Amino acid sequence: MFVVIIISLILVVSSILVHYEALRNVSNFLPKIPMLHRARLLIIIFAVFIAHIIEISLFALAFALMQHQWGMGALIGSPEGNWLDYFYFSASNFTTLGMGEIFPTGHLRFLTAIESLTGLVLITWSASYAYLAMSKYWGMKHEK
Repeated sequence: MFVVIIISLILVVSSILVHYEALRNVSNFLPKIPMLHRARLLIIIFAVFIAHIIEISLFALAFALMQHQWGMGALIGSPEGNWLDYFYFSASNFTTLGMGEIFPTGHLRFLTAIESLTGLVLITWSASYAYLAMSKYWGMKHEK
């Protein structure tokens, strides 16, 4: 159990750092380029989306390693055992959509719960950041 707690902690910290760096970099980058204000919002949304894809992929990789390399549980139901299954399962948890036809067993259950909490926090952070950006850029006049 101690190992899954350490793995979870590493994934949470890694995800937060990925998210922080994505938001910080986009915040530093956008004011330096002349572009339409609405284009800035699109860049923000794409940057946040890419950050979430990376974070989901980190958890998917952990699920695959924990199942196949370390024997800490399994995904059961109707997975084929390929990358897409792990990514789908991870995205379902990260977005708190919930489980469909794939269910975790063993220590993967703990990581599943931690990923849902992490996703909830990071998606909320993204929404707050996007809201602040929209408040700043949405009503401004176009500039190039």
